[in-house]
Amino acid sequence: MLGVLLVLTFVAVGIASAPHLTFTFSDVHTTKTATETDSYAVNNSGVIAGDYIDSAGVQHAFTLAGKKLTTVNNKKCSSSIAFYGINSANAAAGWCVGTSGEDIAFTWAKGKFTTIAFPKALQTQATGINDKNDVTGLYFDSGSVQHGFVKKGSKYTTIDIKGDTSTDAYGINNAGVITVYAFNSAGDYVSYLYNGKTFKAISDPNAGTLGTVAHAPNNKGDVAGTYFDSNSAAVGFLLHGGKYYDLKDPKASNSTRADGLNDKLEIVGRYTPSTGGNIGFKATTK
Repeated sequence: MLGVLLVLTFVAVGIASAPHLTFTFSDVHTTKTATETDSYAVNNSGVIAGDYIDSAGVQHAFTLAGKKLTTVNNKKCSSSIAFYGINSANAAAGWCVGTSGEDIAFTWAKGKFTTIAFPKALQTQATGINDKNDVTGLYFDSGSVQHGFVKKGSKYTTIDIKGDTSTDAYGINNAGVITVYAFNSAGDYVSYLYNGKTFKAISDPNAGTLGTVAHAPNNKGDVAGTYFDSNSAAVGFLLHGGKYYDLKDPKASNSTRADGLNDKLEIVGRYTPSTGGNIGFKATTK
């Protein structure tokens, strides 16, 4: 009997010590006149990267370190410039629309742009960057078919999920683990963690038929992203300790998207208020 009681006691302690997180949300502010802010990435120093739209309707990329805003524009871009990834050295990865209407991918570091272009691709988008300056994203081949990719040094490698279409290799951590998502045969999102050899499914249990989109992997095995519930509303999530946590900004009307994540479990993303448009947020855990 004593042995049974001890076992039950240990089980109870195990359940009580299961991880539980709560989140505190705050808005991400760029300029006072910005009509929209999208916060897509955050590094371990808390520097946020993304884009904002000014009062004239012009979109700019930005980094935000505390209250210090750095606005970034590229002469090759005609519109839609944004940063989607940022590493510990504050180097960012992003893309924009060029003067001819094509997508132009790049990295940006210390005020300098470096073009990212998958060989022989029609267009390239860059969305992830790690501390080794490996870059991930997507490209469209000569037949306009979308594929994911990773660039390590000067070598580009295609990433496709067998049986699915429109693969996007979105984020990458320092171990080279990549968040990948695509459309399945039903036209719904499916997501994975890819270590260069195998794909591990990421699927929020609360997702409806539209599925789950995995965005940011950190260096501790956590993942942030967005799922679509039974009403097709966007809900952010954090996968931590094997458990999925909802991320719903209290100011959101029906949409919160989680895009960036660092090792301190700080999450950034966007929410849609009742007035419409997007407002960036930062969520901290406790």
